[in-house]
Amino acid sequence: MKTLEEIHNIRENKRRELDLRINTKADTREKHILVCHGTGCTSSKSPQILENFRKILEEKNIENVRVIMTGCFGLCAKGPIVIIRPEDTFYSNVRPEDCEEIIQTHIVEGKRVERLLCKDIDGKIVNSLDELNFYKKQKRIALKNCGVINPQDIEEYIAFDGYRALERVLREMTQDEVIDEIKKSGLRGRGGAGFPTGKKWELTKSYEADQKYVVCNADEGDPGAFMDRSILEGDPHSVLEAMEIAGFAIGANKGYIYVRAEYPIAVKRLKVAIKQAREYGFLGKNIFNTGFDFDVEIRLGAGAFVCGEETALLESIEGKRGQPRIKPPYPAESGLWGKPTLINNVETFANITQIILKGADWFSTIGTENSKGTKVFALGGNVNNIGLVEVPMGTTLREIVYDIGGGIPNGRDFKAAQTGGPSGGCIPKEHLDTPIDYESLKEIGSMMGSGGLIIMDDTKCMVSLAKFYLQFTVSESCGKCTPCRIGTKRMLEILERLCDGEADEYDVYKLEKLAVSIKKSSICGLGQSAPNPVISTLKYFRDEFREHAIQKECRALECKAVSKIEIDEEKCKACGLCQKRCPVSAIEGEGREKRKINQDKCIKCGTCIATCPFHAIGN
Repeated sequence: MKTLEEIHNIRENKRRELDLRINTKADTREKHILVCHGTGCTSSKSPQILENFRKILEEKNIENVRVIMTGCFGLCAKGPIVIIRPEDTFYSNVRPEDCEEIIQTHIVEGKRVERLLCKDIDGKIVNSLDELNFYKKQKRIALKNCGVINPQDIEEYIAFDGYRALERVLREMTQDEVIDEIKKSGLRGRGGAGFPTGKKWELTKSYEADQKYVVCNADEGDPGAFMDRSILEGDPHSVLEAMEIAGFAIGANKGYIYVRAEYPIAVKRLKVAIKQAREYGFLGKNIFNTGFDFDVEIRLGAGAFVCGEETALLESIEGKRGQPRIKPPYPAESGLWGKPTLINNVETFANITQIILKGADWFSTIGTENSKGTKVFALGGNVNNIGLVEVPMGTTLREIVYDIGGGIPNGRDFKAAQTGGPSGGCIPKEHLDTPIDYESLKEIGSMMGSGGLIIMDDTKCMVSLAKFYLQFTVSESCGKCTPCRIGTKRMLEILERLCDGEADEYDVYKLEKLAVSIKKSSICGLGQSAPNPVISTLKYFRDEFREHAIQKECRALECKAVSKIEIDEEKCKACGLCQKRCPVSAIEGEGREKRKINQDKCIKCGTCIATCPFHAIGN
């Protein structure tokens, strides 16, 4: 256990040592090579890159260079990423075999390795992180330490004001003062529903009990979402510290982090962080000599989507089958083992320490009137800059897609964005300038959700998209209530008939009626929101559903049973390129004859469409 004086000395001395990580004018006698160790880069051999750097530096007997593993930098499309500080040089798509050249050219000779320098979407080479358009409109609060510190070194976290907020709370504030500060900040839960965080803390504190709990919901199950996982991988101590602050505020001395077992990197770093926090005296008994006790345990989930629902999560922690409870009572009154329990997700907790340190007034100036602060999104799909982004609430979808995301690949048009995963809805092209906040998204039939943001170009079929999300929902339904268990299955069957060319217009009507009924009658929030992808796609893309039902056509050619590829004779130049590339010899014609497609042979693979230089082939 460290004394307060020792902690303050670590913070001051270590911060001076690490100043070059955030200050490009720092003393350049020492360099830090930062290697991303988020899940994406790790799967692309970043651990081997890290070891290669260390091995080469040792062999060459090079001093004053440290190789640091970090969390996610955000720009996953450019990974594995290596950044050299203090000059802030950004190397992208680095391979293990590139390490020798980087050390020799950059470290020894003092020159940049031009071929590895990151390029922006316009092809311009960027010499530092700040030059990338991807970062210019972002504001990092929840992700402030990701890509900056080594998540497995508690002293690096301490150096960047780690556990200072906890010290302030325990030594200078009352429970009510902490809750009032969170309420005043306007922070709302980042798990999807957007319930005011301070109000939830206040409700939990109001119930008297001999035992209370703080639970961190890290069961991030939306397809394409990796926000919470990245925070745990890159800055686990920020979540632990916030849980302790919440524990003090509501009168709890025990915390649980419920995280998926399929997130092994996050689990490993959480275990390391908890062990270090206990050794330094930040977890356990008599923290900061204030008499406050608090400890944290990890509970591993088996990957059930329904356990993202807070009461199903509680059932799972208790060792029961993960199924939602009837509410009320709510967890604030009767949660884990019947005791008052506060549940927030990872991103919500990741904002807490900054609110305490910088003040509620500072936080409330960011965002919109009713949606304060920033939001982290996992940006994916048909967008150039796939990755993790954090933007002020109120940033428009257009800014995220085109300014941060770098636009749609191959010059295609934007068609829609899916927010909130299986519980969310589609945002069509006409709403590209919609501000991303809780109220604005609700008005257009979508929702914030936990932060998955999937972009789709004009080649995507919205009926097929709705089917994809219903397949997920049906497979993940816990089966407790009939509307979700049976209703979503019937919806999926209709969508399958539409995609197979076996449905009619009445099926579209039944699909919509079912969706409304399930939304009204399911027990939990997941069942109630399961029809959202269908409701929103019907609202904005009903013509595609009608085409599938009446004309038996899929304009995007995704649904093979109702797809028909044809050649426009007026545009066809009889060049024969499509014929040469067709994998099943379905294109007929010789010499200067206009080509035709034999529909009996065609497998609708789209090769001919991509091949034709005259854009003469389509549906």
